[in-house]
Amino acid sequence: MTIRVAVTGATGKLGSVAVRLIEQADDLELVAALDSRTSLEAMRGADVLLDVTLPSVSERIVRYGLDEGLNVVVGTSGWSAERIAGVAGGLGAEQGVIVIPNFSLGSALATSFAAQAATFFDSIEIIEAHRATKIDSPSGTAVRTAELIGEARAQVGPPLAPHSDQRARGQQVAGVPIHSMRVNGLAARQQVLLGGQGETLTITHDTLDSSAYEAGILLALRRAATQRGITVGLENLIDLSGAPTGGRPSKTGARPEKSGPAE
Repeated sequence: MTIRVAVTGATGKLGSVAVRLIEQADDLELVAALDSRTSLEAMRGADVLLDVTLPSVSERIVRYGLDEGLNVVVGTSGWSAERIAGVAGGLGAEQGVIVIPNFSLGSALATSFAAQAATFFDSIEIIEAHRATKIDSPSGTAVRTAELIGEARAQVGPPLAPHSDQRARGQQVAGVPIHSMRVNGLAARQQVLLGGQGETLTITHDTLDSSAYEAGILLALRRAATQRGITVGLENLIDLSGAPTGGRPSKTGARPEKSGPAE
């Protein structure tokens, strides 16, 4: 089955990667590549909408896509739990929305590892750094990581976060302080620091190039056609005991018959 895809934010950094992948894949078809000047009506006829725009316009675009009967993959930052809940109420019985704070498989794994470790350490903080032009902070990835840490610690209570009134100690999300840096020359880095009696554990993920997002984009698009309800996080689309369901893209962008372990 060929999945017909429309991309909003198609001329942006992530959008241009997605457009190239869709055009190269033999099981995906690009219906429309929309930029800020394109009418949203251009997405009609697609099965799946991939939104990689800006936080200020993303919700309107996603709601339009859902109203047109599309399933949606949201790759735009700034989708809080409250915003996701608002969209969930308008879903049709046969529709699905996949919200991906970060399309990198390594990032999804690092976030999952941090959540697994969270109950073993009471002192937990996140440091995230991105390019200077990134407009939101904390990053969607950091927010998602903090939320999963909070969920993992639901039975034991929030991490230790003294001096929460001191702004330099970071913005707290689900009780976890997050420190954001925006620096020229960086792609993306996140560190989760966990401290215990006489030891620390640091889980670090670095994105070195936009190619890190390719496997996650393809996986999300392929799953979106049949996904129902709300799914948040790439970690919920991959088998954490093995290889990703969708596999890494081949050199031509086509879906490989077999997938190896994530790099």
